[in-house]
Amino acid sequence: MSRLSGGQGGINLVHECKTLEGAVAVTGSPRLGRLDEALILLTLALGFMMAMVDVTSVNIALPAIASNFSLPLSRLVWVVDAYTLSFASLLLIGGALAERWGAKTTYQAGLLIFIMASLLCGMADSGTLLIIARLLQGLGAALFMPASLSLMSHVFQEQKQRTKMLSIWSALVGVASGSGPLIGGMLVQQFGWRSIFMVNIPLGILGVLMVKKLIPKAPAHPRPLSLFSHALLVFALVSLTFILIEGPAYGWQSALVLWLLACMFISALALIVQELRGTHPLLPRALFASATFSAASGIGFLISFSTFAQIFLLGIFFQDALHITASQTGLQMLPMMFSFMVGNLLSGQVSARVGTRYPLLFGTAIAALMALCILLTTLSCDMASALMMQLLTLCVIVMNVSVGVALPAMTATVLQVCGARYAGSASAAVNASRQIGALVGVAIMGGIFHATADWSWRMPAAFAVLLGSYTVASVLAYLYIPRKVVASAGHNHAGE
Repeated sequence: MSRLSGGQGGINLVHECKTLEGAVAVTGSPRLGRLDEALILLTLALGFMMAMVDVTSVNIALPAIASNFSLPLSRLVWVVDAYTLSFASLLLIGGALAERWGAKTTYQAGLLIFIMASLLCGMADSGTLLIIARLLQGLGAALFMPASLSLMSHVFQEQKQRTKMLSIWSALVGVASGSGPLIGGMLVQQFGWRSIFMVNIPLGILGVLMVKKLIPKAPAHPRPLSLFSHALLVFALVSLTFILIEGPAYGWQSALVLWLLACMFISALALIVQELRGTHPLLPRALFASATFSAASGIGFLISFSTFAQIFLLGIFFQDALHITASQTGLQMLPMMFSFMVGNLLSGQVSARVGTRYPLLFGTAIAALMALCILLTTLSCDMASALMMQLLTLCVIVMNVSVGVALPAMTATVLQVCGARYAGSASAAVNASRQIGALVGVAIMGGIFHATADWSWRMPAAFAVLLGSYTVASVLAYLYIPRKVVASAGHNHAGE
């Protein structure tokens, strides 16, 4: 199953879509023709393709945005993390709303919100308005992503047909993710940073029209919605994000930071109590009885923490430290981004032969080794030297290939250990943990940027953090991922 995974942004989503097959009620329908299949597939992939191009290309536009609004690089973290914050916070409720409203309605609503938010991004006359618009973009993505996956299971009902469509869907999302820096660099270079957002408008409108015309209405399956638990999750994540990004500026002992820290812990504690004792927990309690599930989710958090921190870091480094153009930065990052896909293609074959333990263990260990190599290189070489660039590019490519191998294995481990009963909830939990990891990773990079403007210190500090993250992930894989994963949570009905 893991061989279906595409680029970095879509790696785990294919597995989640697979788990929804049993959860989405479907009715018989005539087999679609090839043209109909292609159009429907493009329609359902279009929203997330736009989002992935937007996520990866915005890193290339950050220096231009900083120049336009006279923002320090450290504050640009909000431009990236505002999107991730709302996406991570609302992803679980987005899936619940897709079941309550119907997947087609939710998908259209998400696209419309994303279009309007993109227009606001493109027209923003201040950094504050841009950040607010990015929050709205994340809201739109949190609605259309789970709805897209539900519609895939609803429309493509035959197993072989669905598997084929999922593979192509994943490839489209992967190509969008990998080509984001190049597309963003070219747009910024030719038309300015606003163009990376404005290009979403005609594509999004086309997507809305195609959904209305081509996608059948999926039945709604309302389930209890714990708004209190979702509110606690959102408040805890907002507090954490503000502390990580603004803590260096306000001071770690300032009243605001300490107050938010207390609020974060209270919200997190209340959420834990609600999940343990509430009648409608966000996630089945049986999932967390498995150490393997918890460890795999932690590995997903750490990998996303590292990869999104890396993308954020390098997108600024090439332009701010090396003074190359946005389009040149996109070209420089292109092989680094597509190396994730190479790892994805290898992952399925490797996992089929040796199981998921070794791809996770050695994938994260190799990534840690490459982070160590880059750390030592940045301490011993001039930042702008040819040797530095060659070693950096080579090590990042190897790192990303190894991560591309590890991530699908992580998802496969989660789905194997949870069993069919909790597969959908487990996938939602893993995707949420990955988004939170991305949120925290970018915020930590912002803290490093605030601490020093000297790239000869920024780069070693950043890759020291990545080294620690990948090392912990490797240790978790060694201790808690068995050679043969068997379903445990799926057969545990306690605490439902």
